[in-house]
Amino acid sequence: MSEFAHQAYIGLGSNLDGPREHIEQALIALKRLPVTRLLAASPCYASKPVGPQDQPDFINAVARVSTRLSPLALLDQLQALEQQHQRRRLRHWGPRTLDLDLLLFDDLTLDLPRLKLPHPAMKERAFVLFPLADISPGLAIGATRIEDLLLHMKDHDLQRLQSDS
Repeated sequence: MSEFAHQAYIGLGSNLDGPREHIEQALIALKRLPVTRLLAASPCYASKPVGPQDQPDFINAVARVSTRLSPLALLDQLQALEQQHQRRRLRHWGPRTLDLDLLLFDDLTLDLPRLKLPHPAMKERAFVLFPLADISPGLAIGATRIEDLLLHMKDHDLQRLQSDS
């Protein structure tokens, strides 16, 4: 068994104060998490906001990590990173400098007040599924393959962004 026994997927989003830079800085910070290794990061995508439309478009990506942290310990680390980016929760689905969602943790299913795994809305969100498919094309969420979920995403508003490098 590997030193980093668990595999997790993290959704990243931002639509305030230089959103692409917030995503890039968050990916760097993920590399520095204790007992965690960043394995892959998707390209960035631009998407319309979920919920209130009176806010800027989002920049989204997905990262895959291996970790020895528990799901709740990883969530604590992600929320601490959000706070370092001055994340404010002023309204549900409102604008934010950085949003980090724990999407999947191994094949674990959890239903806790602080954490639900797999992330309950991920199967309906193109801005999660397309980046997931970029880094793990054979991935299954439960019994459903990501390729099958993408077939139902015909009317998405995603725009894949070109890399700055």
